[in-house]
Amino acid sequence: MSRPHRALDGAPATARAALPETEAAAFDRLAHAVLARPGAALGATLRAVLPGPVGPRWLRSAGLPPTTRAADLTAEQWLSLYRCCAEAGRAPGPAAAGGRSGRPSAHGHAPGALAAPRWH
Repeated sequence: MSRPHRALDGAPATARAALPETEAAAFDRLAHAVLARPGAALGATLRAVLPGPVGPRWLRSAGLPPTTRAADLTAEQWLSLYRCCAEAGRAPGPAAAGGRSGRPSAHGHAPGALAAPRWH
């Protein structure tokens, strides 16, 4: 069972209000994923939330250092981050069935796959 998200406030709420209702759920997923680690540097958070170069590229384009905190973002920056993620097709999605994140497993196999047995 998933935990309910607390309501957004401040700059993220302002940014969400500026979006069409059809994009609100995707924005909420991104905002809650980024805000889940409030004290962490945004560079590290975006690398964890958005694999690949999307997060660092957005930070550079926004003129922000990787040490910026999510709480310091303005509504315009939240909208910019959301649009960047949406254009790249990297916005965090709902958790996959079975609680899997959709990322490849750390042991080199697809989720649920097992290594071929080795007969010695």
